[in-house]
Amino acid sequence: MDENLNEYTFEEIKLGMKESFQVNITESMENNFAEITGNYNPLASNAEYAATTNYKKRICPGMFTASFFSRLTGMHLPGKYALVYSQSLNFVNICYIGDQITVEGEVIEKNNATKMITLNTVITNQEGKKLIYGKALVTFRKN
Repeated sequence: MDENLNEYTFEEIKLGMKESFQVNITESMENNFAEITGNYNPLASNAEYAATTNYKKRICPGMFTASFFSRLTGMHLPGKYALVYSQSLNFVNICYIGDQITVEGEVIEKNNATKMITLNTVITNQEGKKLIYGKALVTFRKN
């Protein structure tokens, strides 16, 4: 594991806290996602086919790109004690192999009664174009 694991407790979380990281999307990553999920749609898995479409090259399935929200909550915000309760997803632009994405989360709500936080979540590409956005509801484990 090459990333630091944050260990924010519920008490340490403040409104407006932000965490982000970047990922270079590789062909190997997309191939691994296809193998794990069994999603071999040719738009994502076949360069020759993808070249004949209006996308012109292989794309990354939205759920592959969105899966980086798991790293956001599990490693960064809040990190070790996170347990995702829900994550909404809005897919607005395509991620391509070779893109560098930025995955960001910001605490917008903190509920003391339920010990849950709400994050605005967003993934953008190297041009700053929004690819996916949504909200994550995260609860905290005690251990």
